[in-house]
Amino acid sequence: MQFKRQKQAEIDVNLTPLIDVVFLLLIFFMVSTSFIKETHLSINLPKAANGQEQVQELAALEVIIDSNGFYRVDGRSLVDTDSETLESALRNLASGDLTTPITITSDATAPYQSVVKVIDIAGAMGFSKMNITTQPDKE
Repeated sequence: MQFKRQKQAEIDVNLTPLIDVVFLLLIFFMVSTSFIKETHLSINLPKAANGQEQVQELAALEVIIDSNGFYRVDGRSLVDTDSETLESALRNLASGDLTTPITITSDATAPYQSVVKVIDIAGAMGFSKMNITTQPDKE
């Protein structure tokens, strides 16, 4: 007897469902991912009636103190409010140049101790030029 040989079905992988799943995963991850948004720190500066306007020098270090007493040195947030952390950040950014002026920008509602801590540490390190940012008192 002669039997007809059955034709083997051609093995084929259908990619359409795979592509659909990949696109759904892509859309899911795009929607669920949060993008880092740079936010600016808003500071309510204290008012001073007898302040002098001073032109900022180019290479000044800026220490920003927010309303909760947390520090930012040249735009970089510090991990905590310890004196050692602040001193280390000032030492690293000044690179040993103690003639670099330091500008202290503090929120009007910031704890006074935070401002005193910056002045005390900078003075102990040997910085001689310190400025405190204020806004004019409009009466």
